[in-house]
Amino acid sequence: MTVHEFKVEMTCTGCSGAVERVLGKLKEKVEKVEIDLDNKKVFVTSSLTADELLETIKKTGKETSYVGVKN
Repeated sequence: MTVHEFKVEMTCTGCSGAVERVLGKLKEKVEKVEIDLDNKKVFVTSSLTADELLETIKKTGKETSYVGVKN
């Protein structure tokens, strides 16, 4: 499993909740989701590729960019 870091334009807990919901639909493919609302960062521990996760997070309608793999 890899931890991917994304920057997501989130302004409130409603925004972060939307991110958690779309990633939650991936079920067993996502092990863990950590959201840092203050810094607008989302860390996803998953077996999916960065592109697959990026497309999923973008479904929230929030501006999203891939930062890289977190070590």
